[in-house]
Amino acid sequence: MQELKEVEGLKEIVVNRWASGLIHEEKDVVAFEEPFEMRIGFGPSEQRSKQPLSITMRTPGEDKDLFVGFLFTEGIVKRAEDILSVKKAGNTLMPQDNVMIAELSPDLDFDPSHLSRNFYTTSSCGVCGKTSIDLVETVSNFTTHDVQPIIEAETMAGLPNKLSGAQSLFERTGGIHAAGLFGTDGELLLLREDVGRHNALDKLIGTALSTGMLPLDNHVLLLSGRISFELVQKAAMAGISVIGAVGAPSSLAIELAEKRGITLAGFLRPKRFNIYSNQARITAKKEVLNEA
Repeated sequence: MQELKEVEGLKEIVVNRWASGLIHEEKDVVAFEEPFEMRIGFGPSEQRSKQPLSITMRTPGEDKDLFVGFLFTEGIVKRAEDILSVKKAGNTLMPQDNVMIAELSPDLDFDPSHLSRNFYTTSSCGVCGKTSIDLVETVSNFTTHDVQPIIEAETMAGLPNKLSGAQSLFERTGGIHAAGLFGTDGELLLLREDVGRHNALDKLIGTALSTGMLPLDNHVLLLSGRISFELVQKAAMAGISVIGAVGAPSSLAIELAEKRGITLAGFLRPKRFNIYSNQARITAKKEVLNEA
């Protein structure tokens, strides 16, 4: 397989394609994936320290939003003002575009020893060692128990088509995840794509934090794949009260959603979906909800 070039998060390649009994060469595109190293600078102004924080495999683009979102959803920062700057910081091991450093505010009460381990995440992982639901409860600034955004079931069912219609990278590669933020009227407000589902969500939440949108309690989050514990964890950190997905939730994702007061819906299709927790935020005629 011969590599050709990279274009806007895509890599153009030549593949040998079998079709109609013949094998022939064709040009194709795949989602671009590269390592991304995150570092932090912290401490009082007169005694700053620096240390590596995480390496993740991501699709280049919106790297600053990814970093900001990661810092927030992992509980390292509580507000946008806790981050003084996010800049490129190349070294001899990786190109400059793949390394960034976030300088944290000297006023931030940050103790690096509280980090459970050096973060290492891949495209399919994002929990970063936080396996306790109780831990999410203690570090999140927001609660959604009393939030009552109402979305009609018909509107909820139509969100996947709107998301897929706006996914430019997925349309071309079929190999990338998306996180979309919607209003309760079904309007798509924000979309981020990445080879890692948790990266896509961190990019979205990072954008929301930087633009003063948090908490996202009157919005609906739509995920392009399954609903894992770490995605509910990150959504809870941003105060999101309704999560939908085209795939299924895990048992731990449902447990966390129930404890955090989050409405969780999966297997979204044009005429049906399942509601796993806090159904009251999704309204429909009784006969529609009970339809097989």
